[in-house]
Amino acid sequence: MSSAPPFHLAFPVRDVESTRAFYAGVLGCPVGREAERWIDFDFFGHQLSAHMADEDLLATNEVDGDAVPVRHFGVVLSMERWHALAERLRTAGVEFLIEPKVRFVGEVGEQATLFVRDPSGNALEFKAFADMRRLFQAK
Repeated sequence: MSSAPPFHLAFPVRDVESTRAFYAGVLGCPVGREAERWIDFDFFGHQLSAHMADEDLLATNEVDGDAVPVRHFGVVLSMERWHALAERLRTAGVEFLIEPKVRFVGEVGEQATLFVRDPSGNALEFKAFADMRRLFQAK
């Protein structure tokens, strides 16, 4: 798998301080630039830009038996980092939207996954593959 450039994602939040506490404090993401109504984070090598807004989209789709939020983002970690993050979230008392699990067992897309919401209700998915070459493999 080739190294891809970092992505940039801007997303809505209710307030900067609870966002800082979650992304920097709980997830351990370094803070970048910030202003009164926005804050940037180094999200596992990618740039997240949290902007204050009044938006709430809660639609879901069924995926392998779970109601997965349509609007979500996240990162694919190594299996070791995924387990460490799951434990970090448990220790911090973060409520899981979808508990840590392995989905698509025995299929090409087999992956570890977990979902949480940030303080503004944004859904985040963290996943890992035992074989990273299967990340984009269809069948």
